[in-house]
Amino acid sequence: MSSNNDFEIENGVLVKYTGAGGDVVIPDGVTSIGDWAFSRCEGLTSVTMPDSVTSIEDHAFCECTSLTSIVIPNGVTTIGDYMFHSCKSLTSVTIPDSVTSIGSGVWNSCERLTSVKIPDSLNSIGNWAFACCKSLTSIMIPKRVINIVEAAFWGCESLTNIKI
Repeated sequence: MSSNNDFEIENGVLVKYTGAGGDVVIPDGVTSIGDWAFSRCEGLTSVTMPDSVTSIEDHAFCECTSLTSIVIPNGVTTIGDYMFHSCKSLTSVTIPDSVTSIGSGVWNSCERLTSVKIPDSLNSIGNWAFACCKSLTSIMIPKRVINIVEAAFWGCESLTNIKI
């Protein structure tokens, strides 16, 4: 369990997590998760964010190899580039209805990712967004999506069902 001493917070932005990991609950009042804030935190298994979080920057959880679950609060509109890149233990993701775009390489190399719930609000999927998600078997892309960029599903060797 995390304590407030585990977080470096500047003007509402969580700049760095310095704790040991485990199940982390981000303190109320944090409005943004900064670039690389949790990256390479190998002991991190789950993260719960307060509803006050409205933005999560690039690489925020990159290479958190033990991360299995995360709850993204409603109010976040963009999932930043490479946010979960190489989170090899992440198995499922639910994206809130507030999200309208998914950046580049967001789940690149999340080898155990089997399930992604994409909201109807989404209109853009970045390049390499799901690349090398070897366990992803199916995905439903909402009709509002007008842009799926290069290699979004490259290397998804188990992907056999795409509904658009």
